[in-house]
Amino acid sequence: MTDDRLLMTPGPTAVPDEIRTRMAEPTLNPDVEPAFFEWYRELTEKLESIYRADGAAAAVDDERDESNLDMVVLGGEGILGLEAAIASLVEDGDRVLCLSNGLYGDGFADFVESYGGEAVTCAVSNRETFEADVVTDALEDDDDGFDVATMVHCETPTGTLNDLEPILDVLDDHGIVSVVDAVSSLGGTPVPTDRIDVCIGASQKCFSAPPGLTICSISDRAWDRIESVENPTLYANLEPWRTAVDDEWFPYTHLTANLSGLDAAADLLLEEGMADVFDRHESVATHCRERAAELGLETYPANEGDCSPTVTALDVDGRASELQRVVLEDYGIVLATGLGDHEDEILRIGHMGHNARLDRVERTMDALADVLA
Repeated sequence: MTDDRLLMTPGPTAVPDEIRTRMAEPTLNPDVEPAFFEWYRELTEKLESIYRADGAAAAVDDERDESNLDMVVLGGEGILGLEAAIASLVEDGDRVLCLSNGLYGDGFADFVESYGGEAVTCAVSNRETFEADVVTDALEDDDDGFDVATMVHCETPTGTLNDLEPILDVLDDHGIVSVVDAVSSLGGTPVPTDRIDVCIGASQKCFSAPPGLTICSISDRAWDRIESVENPTLYANLEPWRTAVDDEWFPYTHLTANLSGLDAAADLLLEEGMADVFDRHESVATHCRERAAELGLETYPANEGDCSPTVTALDVDGRASELQRVVLEDYGIVLATGLGDHEDEILRIGHMGHNARLDRVERTMDALADVLA
């Protein structure tokens, strides 16, 4: 099948030829061939380099505690990571602080309740990001304490990017295990994974591989808690993955073709260099917002400094579905609307992973300019 559409959605993203080619190659059998586990170990080492990349050096910091960041790749779309984190860390009566400024922040609370925990939501406006003092106040106003806290780095439906470091400082001061959904940011902007107990990414966003894999980094503190929790599930249980490679046994047959695609995606990122990858996302996002401002469009986040470098959400005042339709039908470009209550308020342009290219954003914004003219 040939397809001339330009896929500019905030995941799944366009998949480069190199990744599709790798996925078509023969794979090892993960159930019976020991060599598969050596290959899988090498993949997780690549993923660790990407997870540990920071904004300054974009490289592994040799002074960090290497034992404090185990990598696990689960066979399932990114939402599996959110559920698995809660299922593995939370049991009856555990209190969880759910920090929310959007749809996925709220979703963590739903998972907590479904696994018997008590979800206490601390919310700010969907057009804003979290400040450390808001979290401090929430903790100081509570007399019973929290076992776990959840947070979203990039709220994809509204294009906001929360500043994690100050929040993680507060959670660390209170000894709270942190869970961060970084599905739409990992690989496109720095994430302080060395400060996060469970950090969740996914294949179909900034990695630009097909949907189907969740990538988690897990700290020693998180593992200790996971091993103390009675998890009622199999597929959403992180505990067996701690020793999976050493035991040469996975809880289920792994998704070999998807893993090959993720391996190719990791190679592309590391060959480019994570510092350059981050710069590319930032410059393309800035250009996208500048073009939008020229068209009289405002970003949905109230402060442009809160905008994500991986997705731009534009406030289009009830025209999102119509703009999405016309841009696709007349220009062959796929955009995304908002979700939930914001479905027709927000038009979203995904410039993450392979889509974070100036020519792709230019074509998209030129089409949007024609439609709005």
